[in-house]
Amino acid sequence: MLPNALHARATDHVPVLAEEVRRFLAVRPGETVVDATFGAGGHSSVLAADLQGRGRLIAIDRDPAVRPYFERFRRRSGVQARLLRGDFSIVLGQLAGNGVLADAILLDLGVSSMQLDRPERGFSYAADAPLDMRMDPSAERSARELVNDADERTLTTVFKRYGEERYARQIARAIVRRRRERPFERTGELVETIKASIPAPARFGDGHPAKRVFQALRIAVNEELESLEQALPAALAMLRPGGRLAVISFHSLEDRIVKRFLRDQEGGCTCPPDFPVCVCGRKPVLRAIVRKAVRPGAAEVAANPRAGSARLRAAVRV
Repeated sequence: MLPNALHARATDHVPVLAEEVRRFLAVRPGETVVDATFGAGGHSSVLAADLQGRGRLIAIDRDPAVRPYFERFRRRSGVQARLLRGDFSIVLGQLAGNGVLADAILLDLGVSSMQLDRPERGFSYAADAPLDMRMDPSAERSARELVNDADERTLTTVFKRYGEERYARQIARAIVRRRRERPFERTGELVETIKASIPAPARFGDGHPAKRVFQALRIAVNEELESLEQALPAALAMLRPGGRLAVISFHSLEDRIVKRFLRDQEGGCTCPPDFPVCVCGRKPVLRAIVRKAVRPGAAEVAANPRAGSARLRAAVRV
């Protein structure tokens, strides 16, 4: 395993929908940009290039492993850059509360390639590793605690709600039965239990049989949807008039939250239709840059299969 700093130099991160992000955020020299999910810095590098050495970029990430990637980015970018560690919902809220304003904000949701490509982090069902999945390794609860401590009903709910897993009940029951013999410690143990608990045809269907359960556990462990619900209004509070917000999601649960938030902020008067005049005084706050979610093209997906499920939505503050 490469040390963090060496790994950062050796890895070229390919950001998803990079050209579309660049076009919608339309960064100009002298502006303030917030990359609320820095990861390996791919999107930040694209956006910093348009600052042309004038302006500043605020990077946010809860994972301490991003530090060497950020240091490399700061050396190369030529812009004033600062890394703030923490959950983006909390950090964005703190920035907004302190009166920090931004011209462009990006949220690239879900697990990063940097995390997936390190088997020891336990995010991937493709490699046997400790059952962890914490984006912030200092967080108290890992996937191991959730899998070993939650009752069958809770596990079923997690798998259904966050993974939309068809066989949630069967899988939860199998997990509870197996852990009576010995607790789960590794991802490989969980994968084998999932495979053994579902019908044979489902093991060879579309995608890996453990994909949805691993997604559900990751979302629950990191409280990703709750963070997103809080981060969106905090990001909006930071935007200057004319400021742009772009959000990349990777599954329908995230995209539904983003879509609902943007449409709500685009809405004006909420008075009943039979009112002769508006009494609520509500005005639109955002205007969609694109009406429908933008998906990666065939060429991008061929070059980077992880981009296949990405959806990008963007809006400007009015």
